[in-house]
Amino acid sequence: MNLHRRAFLGASAALLAAPALAQGNKGNSLLRFIPQANLSALDPIWTTATVTANHGYYVFDVLYAVNKAGEVKPQMAEGHEVSDDGLRWRIRLRPGLKFHDGEPVRAADCVASLKRWAVRDGFGQLLAKVVDEWRAADDRTIEIRLTRPFPQLLLAIGKAEANVAFIMPERLAKTDANKAVTEMVGSGPYRFLADQYNSGSRVVYEKFDGYVPRDEPPDSAAGGKVANFQRIEWMIIPDPATAAAALMNGEADWWERPLADLQPMLASNRDIRREVTDTAGRLALMRLNNLHPPFNDVKLRRAVLQSVIQENYMRASQGDDPSTWTTTRSIFPKHTPYYEDHADLMPGDLDKARATLKEAGYADQKTVIINPTDFPDIGPLGQVTADALKRIGMNVELAESDWGTVIQRRGSREPVEKGGWSIFHTTGGAAYYGNPAMSPLIRGQGAEGWFGWWKNDRAEALTQEWLYAKDEAAQRKAAMELGRLGLEEVSTVPLGQFTIRTAFRKDITGILEAPAPLPWNVKRA
Repeated sequence: MNLHRRAFLGASAALLAAPALAQGNKGNSLLRFIPQANLSALDPIWTTATVTANHGYYVFDVLYAVNKAGEVKPQMAEGHEVSDDGLRWRIRLRPGLKFHDGEPVRAADCVASLKRWAVRDGFGQLLAKVVDEWRAADDRTIEIRLTRPFPQLLLAIGKAEANVAFIMPERLAKTDANKAVTEMVGSGPYRFLADQYNSGSRVVYEKFDGYVPRDEPPDSAAGGKVANFQRIEWMIIPDPATAAAALMNGEADWWERPLADLQPMLASNRDIRREVTDTAGRLALMRLNNLHPPFNDVKLRRAVLQSVIQENYMRASQGDDPSTWTTTRSIFPKHTPYYEDHADLMPGDLDKARATLKEAGYADQKTVIINPTDFPDIGPLGQVTADALKRIGMNVELAESDWGTVIQRRGSREPVEKGGWSIFHTTGGAAYYGNPAMSPLIRGQGAEGWFGWWKNDRAEALTQEWLYAKDEAAQRKAAMELGRLGLEEVSTVPLGQFTIRTAFRKDITGILEAPAPLPWNVKRA
């Protein structure tokens, strides 16, 4: 077993000694779910943390949603119409939509929510640039007036991952987009029980009886969201051995992301089933802080890029079975339209990285890697980076904490001497990162962009060229140039691509194929 993984797995004896966490449950009164990480940030617009987006799907709903085939379908919307010149969109809400506080969902709520979302999301920012006016024509009609046609408007407001355009009441949506909303009132299939929320321990949701699902069958994030369980409890269990014991003993029903080293044991248990529900997989990645030394210098960023041996990262994070992971030397993941292998830019050569570091005049500036100790998919990535950068001669501090602290600290734009950071690692959906307008990894927005704040005007111009290309050939040309530019300038460092087998008790059925562990359609047989 890889040493980096051993630190997260803990002693195998813990499997035998793990305490009983709760009694088993029968029927559809209660589902006990072990999420990928602690839910420390509640606002899915304010943060791109995947666990917060997953929480968002319980509480909030969306105007449009993407199905398994990648098609955008109406959700809260009854339908829409577009003017002949493409400059006016009118979206009609379904009747009878209600928020958890009993108030009706109005077009004004949706307008305020879309405005706030468009401040935080990269795709939303592209849309906002051509919006002349967002308005509520009446209580059920949203009107969006544009200065130029935006054919991908529905995909922008219906995308399924990171800064999803969730709808909240106007009074909450008017919160400054750079401040997190803490009151969780949505119109989704489950209510968040604030009085039973304990960060680091438990999150509780209760079925919202006022939710009226669509008539269509569920299809990933789209279709009818039928909530079968009256109550869902998230059990926050950072230790993988304890989580495995809880699932095998029937004290938990569903474990979102089992550690790769424990998968064979789970597979041998006749009471456990495992499935890959996100078939596109996830991209592991490293982000460098472009605002401060050392990584405001592209030459030093390239030294880091050259040091990356993706096999080391994947084995540390996902185990020694290469059937579950692959190398991906591209900012656009494999099996997405614009993937291209850039082996010349990522040689995986420590000697070459060492030479590049020396040529760049590295002056021993401290590199602070903020890294979680409670996230087995991500923590080992930071440990591998720390080891590699020390080997090429960098001054490295591995600042380890819980994932919630990493999420908070990565928002700091201060230098490391004042509590800032140099590097963090994370993972995200491969399909999401395969869209140039959607992916934050490739956008050169600087201060308006994603953590790391890479600024590149050419990257932004290429994104615009892709978005408004006259044909598929022109679109592809812009995307391919953008993908290489991002890697040359080290907007993001890809570390490999992997799939996860989620694990659940055999009496749990209806788990949907989707990039998130969606709570609807799930029931006990």
